[in-house]
Amino acid sequence: MESRGHSNPLLSFSSFVHQHCVRLGTDLATRLDDTKRALAQAHHNLLSPKHALAATPTLGSNHVAKSLVGTSVYTVSNSNNEFVLISDADGAKSIGLLCFRQEDAQAFLAQVRSRSRELRNKARVVPITLDQVYMLKVEGIAFRFLPDPVQIKNALELKPANRGGFDGVPVFQSELLVVKKKNKRYCPVYFSKEDIEQELSKVSRASRTPGASQQIVVGSLEDVLKRMEMSERNSGWEDLIFIPPGKSHSQHIQEITE
Repeated sequence: MESRGHSNPLLSFSSFVHQHCVRLGTDLATRLDDTKRALAQAHHNLLSPKHALAATPTLGSNHVAKSLVGTSVYTVSNSNNEFVLISDADGAKSIGLLCFRQEDAQAFLAQVRSRSRELRNKARVVPITLDQVYMLKVEGIAFRFLPDPVQIKNALELKPANRGGFDGVPVFQSELLVVKKKNKRYCPVYFSKEDIEQELSKVSRASRTPGASQQIVVGSLEDVLKRMEMSERNSGWEDLIFIPPGKSHSQHIQEITE
């Protein structure tokens, strides 16, 4: 997944907006199953002896995708429910633009309608969940995230050393919010600093040090996903669970475990 920090891709549109058929509809499951089989076969063919001796398996793509369930981003599709893609800066490839704020997707839609007569009355903003996005990324489809600029500002305040900009989609975590339920450990990761601060405000004073912000660790979604992919089972990375904006971790965990 590609990300350009807080720069707005809408300001650097290349000379055209065009369509490429990337189905979001009923054929999604079939394509993902075919891709999984192809990737499994390729992995089997290319497996080196060094890898064959590995005793501990890494987290699979299904596990990583499951941790992202429930969080939606927004993009623009045509009347056939196909992604409207944009070309990158040098026009070498086409990418999907995924917005964390619906209003940014609406701005993208306005750009599409102004530049493409064919899509003027056919394009619309649609949601897609991050677990679907992740599996499409596994399939080899390129995306660029457009983060919430408010959360970029929040991330920079927590990491003053990165004053020049924040690379990626900010995510926030605190060890004070790790919970156990039914013998399973959950380490919630938030897309909103305001949400995690609200959760920390509920933590008993005896279990925390003064200053909620001191308990918050900020990172990028892209980096966290890469680390999860490379991590072994029972390493702690499998405990991560991404909390949809506006929800508490207790509410989200209850929903996905019912």
